Amino acid sequence: MTIPASSIEVTRLSPRISPEYLEENGVVPLGVIEGALHLGAWTDVHLHVRYELEAIAGVRAQIHRMGEDEARALIRRAYGETSAQSLIDSIGVTAASTNEDSVAIDDLRAMANEAPVIRLVSMLLTEALGARASDVHLEAYPDALRVRYRIDGVLRDAPSPPLTMAPAVVSRLKVMANLDIAERRLPQDGRIRLPLQDRQVDVRVSTVPTLHGESLVLRLLDKSASTLDLDALGMSSADLARFEDVLRRPHGIVLATGPTGSGKTTTLYAALQRLRTGREKIVTVEDPVEYQLAGIPQVPVNERVGVTFASALRSLLRQDPDVMLVGEIRDGETAEIATQAALTGHLVLSTLHTNDAVGALTRLVDLGVAPFLVAATVEAVLAQRLVRTTCIVCGAKVHATDAERAELGLATLKEVRRGAGCNACGNSGYTGRTGVYELIVLDDDMRTAITGGGGATAVRALARARGIPLLRDDGARLVVEGRTTPEEVLRVCRT
Repeated sequence: MTIPASSIEVTRLSPRISPEYLEENGVVPLGVIEGALHLGAWTDVHLHVRYELEAIAGVRAQIHRMGEDEARALIRRAYGETSAQSLIDSIGVTAASTNEDSVAIDDLRAMANEAPVIRLVSMLLTEALGARASDVHLEAYPDALRVRYRIDGVLRDAPSPPLTMAPAVVSRLKVMANLDIAERRLPQDGRIRLPLQDRQVDVRVSTVPTLHGESLVLRLLDKSASTLDLDALGMSSADLARFEDVLRRPHGIVLATGPTGSGKTTTLYAALQRLRTGREKIVTVEDPVEYQLAGIPQVPVNERVGVTFASALRSLLRQDPDVMLVGEIRDGETAEIATQAALTGHLVLSTLHTNDAVGALTRLVDLGVAPFLVAATVEAVLAQRLVRTTCIVCGAKVHATDAERAELGLATLKEVRRGAGCNACGNSGYTGRTGVYELIVLDDDMRTAITGGGGATAVRALARARGIPLLRDDGARLVVEGRTTPEEVLRVCRT
């Protein structure tokens, strides 16, 4: 028998039962109903566990099958702290304001290992993942340690510990990331492997010293949540067909451009998944390796020991690859080697930080690649942004304004879909994100323009003449489809 947990309210059966015990044994007591103890389980329950729970309740048990995520949520709700905010409230402010610099190292280490601090840090990270946050920001101010989650690209306030707990919370995170808790004057970088339910989450930790203490940013990399399917990235059917056609070419350079956090790496990973058939050699060099791809050798950049993009790329060329992913072309040497790889029969996927697609062509020239080599090797450039999608729960159609029609260039636009804000979306009106794309596939006229010194201006004019949608045009498509709002498209695509 399988039961849903969405409407179940569970109270704690006994203070003798710990959440660790329940999660370890895969069971949650749902309550005593009509003389029987009802247990939800996502795995087989050992007899000794059943007997122990029956002895505590004083009645026989009935076991029901439940989903693991739902059951674990019930355990946290009934047997753990209900939220990070409730834990902070229960701890309270018990001491005068302290500064991390005034606390001895041994005291910091002891504070970091105290049970309330461990629970609070674990709960903050768990709540961040539950809220689909990509980053957690902890910023030291004179009166508090401010915590914010970046959800769908926008920062939102989260439960913030009192200033008295700031040294302990910061030290706890540094201990988890194997950083030096005694070093508070220099930036540090580390990594945490966080087991959560049946998933393994990587957390990249960055610390910098500020006026009132250390500021930490945690990048959450939930491997199970990564989208590696081209069909799910939000491209229009026309752009998807053109992009897949480019990926089938045997050699050349395919570039993804956009600011940090615009989904470039996810797009290239999805491209690799589409390319992988088992009949080709695919290799990557990245800084850092964000997601592990089964069956693909991935080389992390480590400049401290001399492994740079350029040196790794040069070595990988001797590995007989068919397809190469270069995390970023950031210097002239890497650009030159990537160009030579494309000329010698390899398909090279990489990223550049430029505002639009044609800007990548100029950027390669600025890095020292001759215009005729750019024209000969670059097959396509994909510029992209991420826009928040309208909440499916509270989203509703409203009349479009004249200003919205003018901004998007949609004279016939009558309605837009906008979220009013609800519990499901955190009162933001948005849940999740999708991509906005600008794909330019170079043709003979564009290559001639590059070789002749016309540069980005000439290529952009040719793209416009061919009716290729630019970023804002693709964003307007999403507005018409009701997937996002005009203000969201203008926020990320405004020139």
